Amino acid sequence: MLKLRWSPASPFARKVRVAAQFTGHTDKLDLVTADTLNPEDPLRRDNPLGKIPCLILEDGTTLYDSRVIVEFLDHEAGGGKVLPADWKGRLAALKLQALADGILDAALLQLYEGRFRQPEKHEPGWITYQAGKVERGLATLEANPPAITDAPDIGTITVACMLEWIEFRFPGRTGPNYPALMAFLAAFNAKFPGFGTTAPNA
Repeated sequence: MLKLRWSPASPFARKVRVAAQFTGHTDKLDLVTADTLNPEDPLRRDNPLGKIPCLILEDGTTLYDSRVIVEFLDHEAGGGKVLPADWKGRLAALKLQALADGILDAALLQLYEGRFRQPEKHEPGWITYQAGKVERGLATLEANPPAITDAPDIGTITVACMLEWIEFRFPGRTGPNYPALMAFLAAFNAKFPGFGTTAPNA
């Protein structure tokens, strides 16, 4: 049994769980909630960075981060499941994943600024800088949203996870501002009902 250290609110852990649905690993993952802020949590033993998700293989080998874990799941499933086998398709999927991951990274930094620093110590310039990354990334995707196919690649999966996480943490930030992306997200949820079972919470 594979063990996945995760958090119900993590968009990166969600990306792994959704990818697992398409690689046939859902029932092979033992989900173990991790507390990234607790120095006593076993997570820091399995991943020295103390970040989730972290996958523990049956032989004790650990894998991190989400991109590496998805590579592993796709390989174990025979390849070509969420990572296209052809180079052009693979490169496009990886680029799309990088864009969505980058939007998440910037949005997380905004969230942490508010969560871990006192209001009087907030740096407006830093928040604006990260917000610019988010808005430019979303605008790029709005102009060219992913296509809905019978078998989504990791880029499309990551975009869907990113959009729902941003709305989860920053209600109203997407919505009417990005109609093409909202249409994509609605179509993705309708096409793949299992996606909804992984929605962020807590």
